Amino acid sequence: MAKTAYFDCISGISGDMTLGALIDLGVSAEAIEAAVQSMGLPELKIEAETVKKRGFRAIKAHISHPPEHAHRHLHHITEMIDRATRLPEKAKDLAHEIFLRVAEAEAKVHGSTLQKVHFHEVGAIDSIADIVGTAYALDQLGIEQIYASPVPTGFGTVTIAHGRVSIPAPATAEILRGVPLAESDIEAELTTPTGAAILKATAVAFGPLPAMQIEKVGYGAGTRDLDQQANVLRVLIGQSPETPTSVDKIETDHAVMLETNLDDCSPEQLADCVARLFDAGALDVYQTTCVMKKGRVGTQLSVLTSSPRVGLMEQIIFEHSSAIGIRRYPVHRHKLPREHRTLETKFGPIRVKIVTLPNGNTRLKVEDDDAREVANREGVSSEAIRRHVEFMQRSINE
Repeated sequence: MAKTAYFDCISGISGDMTLGALIDLGVSAEAIEAAVQSMGLPELKIEAETVKKRGFRAIKAHISHPPEHAHRHLHHITEMIDRATRLPEKAKDLAHEIFLRVAEAEAKVHGSTLQKVHFHEVGAIDSIADIVGTAYALDQLGIEQIYASPVPTGFGTVTIAHGRVSIPAPATAEILRGVPLAESDIEAELTTPTGAAILKATAVAFGPLPAMQIEKVGYGAGTRDLDQQANVLRVLIGQSPETPTSVDKIETDHAVMLETNLDDCSPEQLADCVARLFDAGALDVYQTTCVMKKGRVGTQLSVLTSSPRVGLMEQIIFEHSSAIGIRRYPVHRHKLPREHRTLETKFGPIRVKIVTLPNGNTRLKVEDDDAREVANREGVSSEAIRRHVEFMQRSINE
C-alpha cells in the first residue's frame, strides 16, 4: 500500500488553498512558519483561520510580512531555499521543482531565459511561503504519490503585472500544458500559476478518485466567495494499492548547472580545470565549442553539481581557468535507477553498470577503465571485452 493524496480541484487550486488544506490535514501552521522563516524571512507569519464557504468549513491560510518591492530572479529563490535550515532535503527538492515549473513557463511566455526571467506575483513572499510551505507539509505528511482531478481554470480576464489578460493567465496556461482541464462557467480566475505549478510538479496522473482507503480529508479555502459553489480545495489522504508505473521507475533530483564562456584559456589550463572539477565531486563537466563576440571561437564550460558544492565549483573555475563570470541555474534531473556490480568473467573481475528501464528491462554497460585495462592485459580490443560481458549477461538472463 502507498500513502496517497488526491487533490479534488472542483473550484481550482491556488497556493493558499493548498496550504490551508494541508494544515487541515494535520500539519501545524507553526511548524510550516518555522520552516519558511528559516529561509531568511524571520518576520513572516502564517496563521490558520477556520472559515465557511457556502456553508462548508475550511481552513484559510493567512500569510503576513513587512511590505517589500523586490522582484526576484530564480537564483535568488534557489539560494533562499538552499539556506533554509529547517527544510528537509526532500522538501527543498520539491520546492525547487515547483519554482522551476513557474520559471520555465515565464521564460517561454516572455521570450526570456531561466537565468534572466524574474518573478512578479509568484516571487512575492506570500507565494514563496505557499510553495515552500506546501513542499514542507507534503513531506511531513509522508505522501508517496499524488493524483488530481481535471483542473478548472474559470474564464474572463484578470489583471497581472503585465496588464489585463485572459483566463487562464499566460503562465498558468503554459504550466498546464498536458494537464486535463475541466469545463467551468465561473467567471473568475480559479487556478493560479502557483496552484498549477504545484500540481504539475507533484501529480502522477489526473482523473477520478483512485482506488484508496480514505484516512483524512482536508479543506483549504480560497479568498474569493463564489456564487455557484464553495471556493475550496479538497485533499483526501489514504492508502492505495501500489501499481507499478513507468513514473515509479524514474528517479528525480535537483542539481545546479554552472556555465561560463572562455576564449582566452589554453587547452592545457582548461583540461587541468576540468580534472580538478571532477576530483572535487562534479556530477558532470563538458565543453562545447561556441562562437563568441567579435567572431572569436571559444568554449562553453558546463559543470553540473549538487547545491552544497556550488561554491567550491565556482572557486575552482575562477582560480583555474580564465573565467571572469559564471552563470548558474537550478536543473531538475530525471534518472534511471542504476547499480554497480563486479562480474566474474574468463578475463577476471570486471565492473559493470546496470540500468533499469521504465518497462522493467535492464541495460548493462561495462566500465570503460576496466575494459581498457583487461584488453591491454589480454591483447584483445576493448570492444571484444564489452561484447563478451554483454553476451554472458544475456545468457544468465535467459
